[in-house]
Amino acid sequence: MTACAIEGGTAGAAATADPGPEESGEPEEPVGAESAGPEGAAEPEGAAGAVPAGPAAPWAGAPRAPGTFTLTADGAYGARLTAAPGAPGEQRAWYPERWTLDGPEPYAVPLPLHQPEEPDAQVVPLADGRVLIRRRVADRQMFSLLYPTGPATGELALGAVECDGMTLLPPSPDGSSVYGLSAGDHSSLLWLVAGGAFGPELVAEIPGHCSGGVWLDRAGRMLALDRQLPGGGPVKAVAVDLERNGEVTPLLQIAPSSDDRLLLADPDSGLLLIRSDAPGHDRLGWGVLGSCLPVRFPECLRPADVAVTPFAVQPGQMLMPESCAVALRIDGAAGSWVGIWRPQGRRLHQLAAPEGWSAGAGYWSRDGVLHLPYANEATPCAVARIEAPGDDGPFPGTGGTDGTDGDASGTEPSGAVTPPVVCKPVPLGQAPLHRAAPPD
Repeated sequence: MTACAIEGGTAGAAATADPGPEESGEPEEPVGAESAGPEGAAEPEGAAGAVPAGPAAPWAGAPRAPGTFTLTADGAYGARLTAAPGAPGEQRAWYPERWTLDGPEPYAVPLPLHQPEEPDAQVVPLADGRVLIRRRVADRQMFSLLYPTGPATGELALGAVECDGMTLLPPSPDGSSVYGLSAGDHSSLLWLVAGGAFGPELVAEIPGHCSGGVWLDRAGRMLALDRQLPGGGPVKAVAVDLERNGEVTPLLQIAPSSDDRLLLADPDSGLLLIRSDAPGHDRLGWGVLGSCLPVRFPECLRPADVAVTPFAVQPGQMLMPESCAVALRIDGAAGSWVGIWRPQGRRLHQLAAPEGWSAGAGYWSRDGVLHLPYANEATPCAVARIEAPGDDGPFPGTGGTDGTDGDASGTEPSGAVTPPVVCKPVPLGQAPLHRAAPPD
């Protein structure tokens, strides 16, 4: 593992570590620096419906979804729980729905069974079009695969795990495996709940409390988790090697007492999206896997009075992490809308989301087109396509015209009016902690 320092007026040793051989889902608490508001609206290409001129409010006629819209790693399929039609105020029955997104037109297939699902059920799509569902029955977690069979729904039972609760992790990049996390007395249990030979299998027992779940490679071998050791202490991201019996190695170590969580990782470029309080309060930053360059905390990613959460990174940018487009969910008093940012651009573009967007769901094509699934009264299944805006032109408060803020490398992403303070990498024990947080 390698370690590096924070840049941009923060201090301490940072760590973007190579874990060895080979997109939380709750929004952050609002933090303030600059005012926020939608920069403009984008028209969806090849999709029904129009993008409104401001942040998308929830579709008034839609029932409130109990869970999230989950996508396969390649964006070919999506799955969610949705509700059957009914009169306003009437209790509605929940059932799984699979979306097919890799064809010329998106379409949804309902997968109801003989009885409605509970709102706390979880669904995850697989690359072959089947949908894994997790149901809680008493003190057990039951798993089945659902698939369409003509007008009916087929179900293949996989087995059960005896535990009070379990959280399914994002679909594995291999397209056929799904993992889940459950809590033990002093450890977290990692289960392979789909893709095993004999039903759910215990893969690893990891000391401490684990959360999150980010894949670091395209083979589905290296998994990053956010871990707090037994007895408390800071939260640190660790890498779990699934081919070495769940061997755990450190991944992020920005400062000794900071909470350092990994939110997203792109295996092609190595770009990491990180949340840490090492700068003095919770900030969104970025780094590069295995790099000794500093972790950076751009000012443009902390607009005032909103919460910013990344949910998708543009793939295919080999060895070019600064050029990757990142999609962010922005939550404010007006609702939820979309942000687009590149490390090299140092600008947060704010765009309106389509009406009925499954907030936080979306994926990038390799050529830089963001796909946002949505459903509303007029369009039961659609995808809005938004091209990543450019970052051309000079930036406010800079003397250059190339967008580098005076840095020839062009890799210091900051929207601050004044040039940021740059700290050279230093050993962890010599980090100037008294400069960890510039005044707001």
